[in-house]
Amino acid sequence: MTKVSKILIVEDESSIRRVLKKILEEESSSYQVDVAEDGEEGLEKIKAEDYDLVISDIKMPKMDGEELLVAAKKLKPETVFVMISGHGDLETAVTTMRLGAFDYISKPPDLNRLLTTVRNGLDTSKLVVENTILKKKVNKKYDIIGESTPIVRIKEMIEKVAQTEARVLITGSNGTGKELVAHQLHLQSKRAAQPFIEVNCAAIPSELIESELFGHVKGAFTSAVKDRPGKFELANSGTIFLDEIGDMSMPAQAKVLRALQENMITRVGAEKDVKVDVRVLAATNKDLKKEIAEGRFREDLYHRLAVILIEVPCLNDRRDDIPLLLTHFVKQIANEQGTVAKVLTEEAIQLLKEYDWTGNIRELRNVVERLIILGGKEISKEDVELFANK
Repeated sequence: MTKVSKILIVEDESSIRRVLKKILEEESSSYQVDVAEDGEEGLEKIKAEDYDLVISDIKMPKMDGEELLVAAKKLKPETVFVMISGHGDLETAVTTMRLGAFDYISKPPDLNRLLTTVRNGLDTSKLVVENTILKKKVNKKYDIIGESTPIVRIKEMIEKVAQTEARVLITGSNGTGKELVAHQLHLQSKRAAQPFIEVNCAAIPSELIESELFGHVKGAFTSAVKDRPGKFELANSGTIFLDEIGDMSMPAQAKVLRALQENMITRVGAEKDVKVDVRVLAATNKDLKKEIAEGRFREDLYHRLAVILIEVPCLNDRRDDIPLLLTHFVKQIANEQGTVAKVLTEEAIQLLKEYDWTGNIRELRNVVERLIILGGKEISKEDVELFANK
């Protein structure tokens, strides 16, 4: 079945409006074409309907095309706009493109040019929709599951902090979900469309951490066969997440401090500085104040990072979330394995709520996966006793 493409023509001249509508409807039976006499009417229609493409005149009474473009993009950023004008000049074209228009066509429009632009615009609209759906799926992967008081507080803090540029230090035991907090801070920020670069400081050898973070130039060391940007450069205009920052070497800490102070980094072996614009989030399972006292972590770096502190609770401190987490993991694992989601009995859920979860949410997910593989069609208390290995 052919998908209907919804097109809106916003044009104050009735003759041009009729001609454009007729041309498009004759071009394809899959085009559903609506019209509006001015920008105000056009905006009301855009509020009420999801259009794949809007063709708008620029010079109109009440609300002109540029005003409509700006207002519509605020409401529905994915809407594709093609602007037309009988008063065309290069400056107007550039302005509308900067405001988010897909294309600009002078009046009277060349028929072939118009139809080609409409087809290309609709293809772009389709890609935008597909990307939006895919992005929602990816974002859902980083949802923070839970309704307990500690989790509600964290969600509220994320909502307040995400839109700012404040640096955040996320603390908590292994397996509590510190990386989910970092992802949510990025996804709810103004930088959400820009890169999110994650660095596990504990997994990188100390002799390589500087090259990993700041890059290197060819010949800086034996294996440096070409110039290579570091994570800070890759994260430019976006967010860098320094996980397990408590394991970072002191020399690397000094360079990270400089990057935070001056928004500048230097590749290993280079003399020229590189300006970077990154938001820094960090996480650790260590007590950094104790690390400072014992000379393993820089106090000045701590204060640069810990503008906002978010402590993620252990699973034992949020047991009321366990039923929600169980439901989430059962569905997630069933989708991954292409099987039907199993049901846990109330007795099984209650027993799992009583366990001591030293490995936190990561351990809980592993147990759920084991129960799905080894347990019966319905996961019982007996299955938990046999396979949870607690």
